[in-house]
Amino acid sequence: MAALSMAAVGPLPLASYVEFLVDNSGELAGLTLAHLSLVLQAIAVAVPLGVVVGTLITYHDTAATIVLWLAGVMMTVPSIALFGLLIPVFGIGQPPVVVALILYSQLPVVRNTYVGLDRVDEAAVEAGTGLGMTRWERLRRVKLPMALPVIMAGVRNAVVVLIGIAAIGAFIGAGGLGDLIFNGVDEPDIRQLVVGTVLLSLLTLTIDYGFGLAERVLRARNGEDVSLPRLFTRDEGGI
Repeated sequence: MAALSMAAVGPLPLASYVEFLVDNSGELAGLTLAHLSLVLQAIAVAVPLGVVVGTLITYHDTAATIVLWLAGVMMTVPSIALFGLLIPVFGIGQPPVVVALILYSQLPVVRNTYVGLDRVDEAAVEAGTGLGMTRWERLRRVKLPMALPVIMAGVRNAVVVLIGIAAIGAFIGAGGLGDLIFNGVDEPDIRQLVVGTVLLSLLTLTIDYGFGLAERVLRARNGEDVSLPRLFTRDEGGI
């Protein structure tokens, strides 16, 4: 981030932050896209994996207890510690961060998939059975469509968490908006620190709201009464 101009430490007028934002808009956009790319790479793997695992454990209560417990334990491991454990295997940079993000996202996705499928109306499942559907057909045509809003709430929660954790990944060279924050502390440059934090917050709010809209579209498709999403709210079945 040597290309970014420096600023003295201490309180600065708002115009100074605006000037910094305008002068470095191209590089800031690149960092934002790099940060989003990290999260999307993780989610592209984590969501199918979490949905499959969450679906499988609905057929075995003991397995559900063990898997959900392990996923909960994973969420308690500090991100820096997990990065350190993954570096000997995946090296420095994006790979260990992406793997860590996949692991961290499993609890909300797996748990919401499990809860969503478990709460599907039994009458609807029995109706599918009466129509001659196989177990796979009932899952694909009845249970998963009805559970999608709850699954989406889990994905929404996972993405919001991962955006924050991905920023810490800059500490081991993953890039993204975390570079701004760490550079702002190291140099020190309060403008980088503040602008990086604001951009990270705006990205989180935007993604959260977008997933909230998608969740409500799915609920409306299922015939539920919905309203416009509020930022950082979790519906029943979410975590």
